[in-house]
Amino acid sequence: MKALIVYWHPEPRSFNAALFRTARETLTDAGHDVRTSDLDAMRFDPVSSRRNFTTVKDPDYFKPQIEEMYASESGGFSPEIETEIAKVEWCDLMIWQFPLWWFGLPAALKGWVDRVFAMGRTYGGGRIYQSGVFCGKRAMLSLTTGGPEDAYRKGAFNGDIAGILRPIHRGMLQFVGFEVLAPQIVYGPVRMNHEQRTQALAGYAERLREIEHEPPMEVGIY
Repeated sequence: MKALIVYWHPEPRSFNAALFRTARETLTDAGHDVRTSDLDAMRFDPVSSRRNFTTVKDPDYFKPQIEEMYASESGGFSPEIETEIAKVEWCDLMIWQFPLWWFGLPAALKGWVDRVFAMGRTYGGGRIYQSGVFCGKRAMLSLTTGGPEDAYRKGAFNGDIAGILRPIHRGMLQFVGFEVLAPQIVYGPVRMNHEQRTQALAGYAERLREIEHEPPMEVGIY
C-alpha cells in the first residue's frame, strides 16, 4: 500500500508530532511505501495566488479555478504544487494529521487543500463524489482536540464531532472521490498523563497495522 501523511503542527515535540511519527514508522515497518508532507517543516504557504502556476490564462483577472483548469491542460502548475498533487495521485491511503482548531483545519492544512485540490486535475467535468478523480482511494483524519470526549457528543456544548468533521469528510475528501475511514481522534491529550498518551499512541499503531483491511464509514450528506 502507498500511504501519504499530510501533517501540520508548529511544535515538533507536540503530541500531534508523536502521532505523525507513529503513523510514518508503523506503516513503514509494516512494509508500506510512505511519503509525507510536513507542512510546517516545508514552510508551506497556505495562500493561493498566481505563484501556484507557471502558466497564465487571464493576465488581467485572477480567478483560481480558471487558472487551475488551464494549468491542468498545459502542465502549468508550479513545482511545489505539482509535487503535492502528484503525491495525492500516487497514494492509496491519505492521512491528515492535525490539531482541531476553531472546529476545523488549521490554516496551513486548509490552504494546502485550497492550493492542491485543483480544478481540472483533482475534480471537475462531472468528476465529483462517486465519480471523483480519486475513487478507489481512501482517506482518514487523525486529530487531537483541546476538550474532553464528553464535550463532543450530541447535545454537549461543543456538539457532535461527526457534525464538526462532516465539512471535511464530505466537502473535501468525498467530494474528490476518496472513501473516508473513521477518524482517529485523541481527545484532550494535554489533559492526559504520560501513560495515557503512550497508550493512545500504541492504540493508533495497532489500528494502522490493519488499516488496509478497514472498510470506509458512512458520512452522510447532512
